[in-house]
Amino acid sequence: MFGISWTEFFVILLVAICVVPAKHWPEVARFFARVVKYVRKIIWKITDFSEQVQQRIELEKPINDLLENATNDMFGEKIKRTKKNVVKRVHKK
Repeated sequence: MFGISWTEFFVILLVAICVVPAKHWPEVARFFARVVKYVRKIIWKITDFSEQVQQRIELEKPINDLLENATNDMFGEKIKRTKKNVVKRVHKK
């Protein structure tokens, strides 16, 4: 959890219990509950957004392939011939 082991976590918890007076424990617990809730909310939003982006990419991929194939079918041979002619002309000079 967060790059620390459970023993380190319990040591930090024990130090916090010793430092914070008992009358403030409920306030500290509420604060940490709010922090955890806020972090979870942000993580869910990021996860949801990344899934939406992934779905859009997956939907656009077949369209891009279709456009590329259609362009190559229509203009591919002409473009290849033109490139060969340009290369031949450059080498002749």
